[in-house]
Amino acid sequence: MQLPSFAQEFSNNLAMLPAADSIAAIELIDQSGVPVGRIENRPGQAGSVRVYSWLAETFGAITPEAAELGLKIYAEHTEDARANPGNHPNIDRLLQLTTPAQTLLVKGIIKD
Repeated sequence: MQLPSFAQEFSNNLAMLPAADSIAAIELIDQSGVPVGRIENRPGQAGSVRVYSWLAETFGAITPEAAELGLKIYAEHTEDARANPGNHPNIDRLLQLTTPAQTLLVKGIIKD
């Protein structure tokens, strides 16, 4: 699989991902089928909807490999998340996803 070469700036990386205009939100579901998170497609979270949606489409789920690439996509925000845990919960989630047992499924909720 040929993946894009992501840059050092989140805005440039986000521009390489497909739009997610038809998605109202995404639900993150753990291996046992329990919803563990929700990201709304609204200002402040819309970029994360695009990142998570693209990762799930590319890898089939948010796997450790997908999480690692997601951290590269978030670029400068990843360093800020490492320095300030809790300020970037969608990045924190990727930082914590280190084993296949933690893989998350992504369910898109389409806008009405």
